[in-house]
Amino acid sequence: MSTATLSRRPLRRFWGWGLADEALGDDERRLVQGLLAQLPGGVADAVAEPRVEDFALPPPRVPRPEALAHCVSGLAHDRLSHAYGKSYADLARMLMRHVPHAPDWVAYPADEDELIRVLEWAGREQLAVVPYGGGSSVVGGVEPDVGDGWRGSVTVDLERFDRVRQVDPTSRSALIDAGCYGPDLEAQLRPHGLTLRHYPQSFRFSTLGGWIATRAGGHYATQATRIDAFVQATRLVTPAGVVQKRRLPGSGAGPSVDGLVLGSEGSFGIVTQAWMRLQPRPRYRASAAVRFAALAPAVAAVRAIAQSGLQPANCRLLDSAEVAFAGVGDRRSPTLVLGFESADHPLQAWMARALELVADHGGRFDADAVQRSMAPADSAEAAEHRQGAAGQWRDAFLRMPYWRDEAARHGVILDTFETAITWDRFDAFYAAVREEVGDAIRRVTGHPMPVSCRFTHVYPDGPALYFTVVAATGTQAGPAGAWARWREIKAACNAAVVRHGGTSTHHHAVGRDHRRAYEAEVPALLRAALAAAKAQFDPQGLMNPGVLLEPQGRPVGIRGGTLG
Repeated sequence: MSTATLSRRPLRRFWGWGLADEALGDDERRLVQGLLAQLPGGVADAVAEPRVEDFALPPPRVPRPEALAHCVSGLAHDRLSHAYGKSYADLARMLMRHVPHAPDWVAYPADEDELIRVLEWAGREQLAVVPYGGGSSVVGGVEPDVGDGWRGSVTVDLERFDRVRQVDPTSRSALIDAGCYGPDLEAQLRPHGLTLRHYPQSFRFSTLGGWIATRAGGHYATQATRIDAFVQATRLVTPAGVVQKRRLPGSGAGPSVDGLVLGSEGSFGIVTQAWMRLQPRPRYRASAAVRFAALAPAVAAVRAIAQSGLQPANCRLLDSAEVAFAGVGDRRSPTLVLGFESADHPLQAWMARALELVADHGGRFDADAVQRSMAPADSAEAAEHRQGAAGQWRDAFLRMPYWRDEAARHGVILDTFETAITWDRFDAFYAAVREEVGDAIRRVTGHPMPVSCRFTHVYPDGPALYFTVVAATGTQAGPAGAWARWREIKAACNAAVVRHGGTSTHHHAVGRDHRRAYEAEVPALLRAALAAAKAQFDPQGLMNPGVLLEPQGRPVGIRGGTLG
């Protein structure tokens, strides 16, 4: 297989999740195969993993300037690696060997001067520009399907923007390049005794700039739930110039510049650096796995904790279908994974009060295990918080993308969608969304399947819900049939969350998949104001057309379906 690339990072699997030399172990593969064997209707034989040689990419439609030849690639591996993100639909189409919109070129600028020259070239040649961090988008946010109004497309990969430039220990903040991947960022902060402590599921394969552009959700289940809380100041390179926000702890000087950059998904320009708020590395931890007899008292307990001011780092509730799917605990009892951490103080009092609240609602837990989990982070007992049900869920959470890749090779849909709702509407919303998505699965596959749910983040006014969908498409459908069925199911998911009052996305961004739902959620006047801002930052409409905003006069398709 050809692995020629201009990328300087360890080679990743261009068609799926993880590094090219990573694979499921024998035990894990047997586990996934066992799960697939239980699905109704049977599953297809596994499709072979794609190779670069399987794809016949057309040549770039626009020539590359000689002055940029050292950082602009037309190599097949680079173009394929940047053709899609990492959603189920992206994976299915790779397994189909169906890549009709690979970027013509992939740019790896080393600094802002090279980045500006790439944008100038794109403007001269009428190339759409797709910003790319780690490429872990699961909503079509990095796909260069930009419509017919362009001569071609160039994906701009910021992997060479990979340094922590400056650390201010007094103010506890750091200036960090936007292309810095999660592990590299933390490794560079570690000698200073500081951490950003933002850990999305995609942590290994996502970047600071991507987190900012998509308002990514991270480690903390309460309070600092998204990257927004850590951003002190951003630097945005646009086709019209550079926007640098002043570094301050807070300001009331008009609308926030960072507020416009956060969640902009590359529509205005490319984030190159940001000053980020840091914190000392935690020294104390405490964790508990709490089982409930039913979901209603579990939800009441979580609401009590969310409104108590205790601010746990982890407060993730798994419903009975989710514990069964992830193999957590007894695989039937709704389970709360609860955790606290601190760099400053032991946590006995915080955990004790939280456990009083769950006990008030019938929650059961192992008191000895909770006590063992409170060991200091540098002690021999510090790993206790990763044991038991909490550890089982964490392991399943991190390995799920690899399970999904294996399932997809057999034509099985394994996907997720997330939203948020206020506590007063939760019961009706949860029931209606599960029913409508379940009906869609039954309609398109002929078999009923449970739709599982967990809380990823909780707020005093409501939870963020993360649903998992599993659907077997039969022994003959293969990736093409699975992709067609996925599109129907995804449209049903979008329609359900919007119709019943939830947000179109809590932390996965809008991309192409959620744009119709986003447009139903956000007032048209606000969208028009954002389009006017885009016209100032990006007069030619080069930046990520079709994601978040429709460029004027250049219609771009949306794959998320209608809302019905």
